[in-house]
Amino acid sequence: MRATVMWRASAAAFVLTGFCSAALADDAPGRWRFGEGQNGQATASLPATSKLTTAGGALSYSPVLTIACDAGGDPHWREWLGINDKVSASGTIMMRVTIDSDSVDERWAVQRGGKVLFRAGADGIASLSAAARLSLSWRFGLLSGRGEADFDLTGVAEAIAHIADACGTAPPA
Repeated sequence: MRATVMWRASAAAFVLTGFCSAALADDAPGRWRFGEGQNGQATASLPATSKLTTAGGALSYSPVLTIACDAGGDPHWREWLGINDKVSASGTIMMRVTIDSDSVDERWAVQRGGKVLFRAGADGIASLSAAARLSLSWRFGLLSGRGEADFDLTGVAEAIAHIADACGTAPPA
C-alpha cells in the first residue's frame, strides 16, 4: 500500500510538473491582457517589468502599456501608458521612447487628469511589432522627478495580430 501511495504521489508530481512547464513556456504571451471597448475597439495591455514608487516610497506599482485599434472604416491605432501618479503637465508631454537600442523623443498627450499618457498612430504600433524591449521615460513635472517604464515585449507581434483580427484589419506595417 505504501508503494502505491508513493507511486500515485510521484505520478501526480510528474503531471503537475508537466502542466507548470507548459504554463511557464506560454507565460510571455499570457502576460498580455485583451479587451474590447465601445464601437468595436480592441485592446491589448501589458504591465511594465519595472516599478514606480509613490507615497514617499511606501507603495510601488507597474505602469501599464495598452495598444488599441478601432474597427470600422479606416482603423485608428493608438497606444497609451496608464500611471497611478499624475503628471503636472497639461496638453502634451515629451516622452523618451527607446525601442530595443534606438531612442527618439515624441510628444504624447496627457489625458484623464494626468494619469494617462497617450499617442495616436499606426507608426508607433508598427515599430513595436518586431521589438524585444520598450522603455518609456518622462518627467512628472518641472520640479518633480522622472518616471520610467520598461516592458518585455515578448509576444507583441501576436498581440498586435490578435487585436488587428478583432478590428477586421491587417496589423500596421
